[in-house]
Order: sequence, then structure tokens, then C-alpha cells
Amino acid sequence: MKIVAALGGNAIIRYREEGTAEEQLGHIDTAVAPLARMAAAGHRILITHGNGPQVGDILLQNECAREAVPRMPLDVCGAESQGMIGYMIQQRMEERLSMRSVRTPVVTLLTRTLVDPDDPAFHDPTKGIGPYYTDAEARRIIEDEGWQMRKTEGRGWRRIVPSPSPVTILEIDAIRTLFDAGAVVIAGGGGGVPVIWREGHLAGVEAVVDKDRAAAYIAEGIGADLLMMLTDVPGVYTGFGTADQLLIRSMDLKGAGDLLAAGECEEGSMAPKVAAAVRFVERTDTCAVIAHLDDAESALAGESGTRITPA
Repeated sequence: MKIVAALGGNAIIRYREEGTAEEQLGHIDTAVAPLARMAAAGHRILITHGNGPQVGDILLQNECAREAVPRMPLDVCGAESQGMIGYMIQQRMEERLSMRSVRTPVVTLLTRTLVDPDDPAFHDPTKGIGPYYTDAEARRIIEDEGWQMRKTEGRGWRRIVPSPSPVTILEIDAIRTLFDAGAVVIAGGGGGVPVIWREGHLAGVEAVVDKDRAAAYIAEGIGADLLMMLTDVPGVYTGFGTADQLLIRSMDLKGAGDLLAAGECEEGSMAPKVAAAVRFVERTDTCAVIAHLDDAESALAGESGTRITPA
């Protein structure tokens, strides 16, 4: 089976951790262990991943060192995070495969995602990135940098950027070639670096592409049989966070669409995952599953998580 495994940001940095290299490598080792077992069992694996905490740290480093070194734009910071996280996943995945005497090559591919400069998201930024600021700091930044900021109760002000929809994954042919040649491919980190056509050239933009939506595009592009989104909850719930919450074990496309329309899924959290699953299943007539990171193998077997099916 051809599987795209999308690792959520919590697979790499946990809440309240410092995010040291050792911490991240430890969590990545835990995350890739079941994927290595799947590969050893004969499944073909492609890994995508989140990068929110890492990009936030890079942006904070930018701010702390702005008097000493030039700050890098958001697209460059996203590319930096792809290389860093891809390297760590590659290290641990190779090690896990080697422990099982599997000599499959593991390759990290820097990935760009083409977006439309006329996408409505560019007129309505919603995605929070980077550190939080005080009222005074936010006023200074808005004046000096022209950034758009949003205040979060209890945490302060934060920069917000557009989150446009993907048009295409620019490296999809290279990804497919490597995947079809038998490699475990790590690609599309953080949704890919968003770029647009500008005066006949590709140019990076200050935006963030939703990582789950990009994973769905990649999964479709390589002909995957299953899109597996691994996160920090056991699946999709109705009434999530209430005393009456109920885990949905399986739903078809209509059920998933109704769930989104009813507002049962939180924006910026579960809603993008369900929407990405719907797109993938609609366009491929296969299945997607949303499950806890620790349940990857049982979710593959249909024993845990929420499975989204065609009809």
C-alpha cells in the first residue's frame, strides 16, 4: 500500500517543552518507529510534517539578532525549517529501517507550493506565526514593519499572515520519481514554501500553506492509497471538549461535509484535516484516516482513528 503519513507539529515539539534538538529527535524517533515497521512490512511510505513551532523559533531568533545579522523573510525561514526537520526525520527513519535490515533509501526534498497571488486569503490574513508581543512592541512593529497583528487574550499580540490554497506542488514530479524508485520520501514540510509567479519568475511570499491540504495534494500526486494524518488526539469528535464528546470511527464524504458545515470541527485545528481528507477521498476514491500519533499501525488496520471513506 502507498501511504502518505502527515505528522502534526506536536509529533516533534510538545507543549511547554524548550524544543531542544535532543527533545525533537526523541519525539521524531517515536513518531517514525511505526512508519519504519510499516515500511518493513512492505508498505511504501511518504512523510510530510508540520513546522509551526520551528518556524516560530527561527522568527524569534531573527528578532533577537536583528541588530547583528539581517532578518530572513518568512519563505526563507520556512525553507530552513524544512531542511532542519527533514534532516532529523531522515536520520531517525534510516536508523529505524537499518535496525530491521531494510536498506530503503530515505530522501528529504525541499518542496515549494505554488499559490495564486489573487487568492482571497491575501486580503484576509488569519494564520498566526512567530512570538507574542506586548502592546507597546506590537505598536512599534506595526509602525516600523507594516505587519498585520492580532491580539490573543492572555498571550499578547502576534503577527498574522495569509494562508492561501495550493495551486500545485512544484516538485511533485521529482517526489513521484523518488517514491516510485522505492525511496522513503520526506516532502511538503509545513505545507511547502509558498511561491507565486511574478514577472516571469517564481518568488517567495509572506504566507503559510496549510500542511494538511498540501499533504492531500502530494498524496493525490503520487497515487497514494491512503492519506494518514497523525496528530495528538485519537480522531474526529462530535462535541469535542464537552462532557458529551463522541469519537467518530468512520464517516463517508457526505458525513464529513455535514460535520464541517455544522461547525463541529475547530478552525485551525481539526477542520483543515477533515477538509484535506474530503478533498483526497473525493479525487482518488480511496480513504483517509485521522488518528493519534501512537495509533498509526492500529489506524492502518482500521482499529482506531477516524476513517473517511468515499460513499
